[in-house]
Amino acid sequence: MRILFIAHYFQPEPNFFIALPFAKKLVEFGHEVEVLTGFPNYPGGKVFEGYRIRPLQREILEGIPVVRVPLYPSHDKSAIRRAISYASLAASQSTIGTFLVKPADVAFVNQGPATLGLPACVIRFLRQIPFVYTIQDLWPDTLEASGMFNSQLGLNMVNSWCNFVYKRASRIVVITPGFKRKLCERGVPENKIEVIYNWCDDSQIASGERNPQLSKSLGMEGRFNIVFAGNMGKAQSLSAVLDTAKIIAPEYPTVQFVFVGSGVEVDSLKDKATIMKLKNVLFLPRQPVSQIGAILSLADVLLIHLKNDPLFRITVPSKTQAYMAAGRPILIGVKGDAADLVKKAKAGLSCEPENPQSIAEAVRKFQAMSQQELGKMGANGRKFYEKELSFEIGARKYEKLFEAVARKS
Repeated sequence: MRILFIAHYFQPEPNFFIALPFAKKLVEFGHEVEVLTGFPNYPGGKVFEGYRIRPLQREILEGIPVVRVPLYPSHDKSAIRRAISYASLAASQSTIGTFLVKPADVAFVNQGPATLGLPACVIRFLRQIPFVYTIQDLWPDTLEASGMFNSQLGLNMVNSWCNFVYKRASRIVVITPGFKRKLCERGVPENKIEVIYNWCDDSQIASGERNPQLSKSLGMEGRFNIVFAGNMGKAQSLSAVLDTAKIIAPEYPTVQFVFVGSGVEVDSLKDKATIMKLKNVLFLPRQPVSQIGAILSLADVLLIHLKNDPLFRITVPSKTQAYMAAGRPILIGVKGDAADLVKKAKAGLSCEPENPQSIAEAVRKFQAMSQQELGKMGANGRKFYEKELSFEIGARKYEKLFEAVARKS
């Protein structure tokens, strides 16, 4: 098969869906892959070193042909600038990109913003390439829940657009059972929807032994480290975790909350930690994917936290899979599908999101556990990941789906 990736984010941008390894895996399976994307700028909103905005750039990334078209780079708190960024890339992919990509049997749309539906539909119409549309974030629900967009008229327009795209997709992949239920409620035929959980780059996030030198250099030595790694935005609502740090400090002086990554809320979180004079909070900058596994291995507990919003009850954050693969116990402050997955794996404890007292109670339970009990939880998560959620298993499911779509076209 010839497979076209239509992507908003692609390496060298950090991508928990591991788009480049997925493309390479499909090539390993015997298929041809080409990628249509923009110039890398996520998460900082600045074009990466070694790139500059131009009408077209072709490159080969680890054997995968990549076609890059222009966009307006932005990823800050301004909803208008981010909307322009999304729309500009979709416009470039739909015009310039449509005529630059090679013929393909199927297109794979790894949905970031819903604007990616535009090039998918245009390429389907003009190039006769059917597409599989993967929903990572349910729009417009995500826009409303994150606070990025509050106009009801605008949200209704986005909803209408999404329904337009869903009708034209050959198949739709969702990452949780809750997403499937929601789409069925909106009139999408059940037999058109496939549930395939996300995976992580398990080659980079394999469970391993702690590195004492790294632990000391980062300021994690001698502490019980509860680590959050990833984007720190409004949806993560990490202010509540800082309130937990204040509660826990007098009871458990060795407990330390470690925040690794970047995002629009990092500065305000740092300011709050300073105002609260928190000595048990550590902020580390965003790390290369090749280094994150070593940092996760230093964690005693890995933290997942999202706003207490109905949308997130049907969401499984991608870090859930990464944390399971890392083989460390998980503290999950998300209700619904994500908590159910961790519970099914016997990989951790849950707490009420945005509830500092509930988070603190979960921390107390972890503190009461022996190293053997903590190790067992981590091993449970790793075993569940390998059996149910691994890269190899997910990639094979997608391959089967692509082949089914290609045969019908």
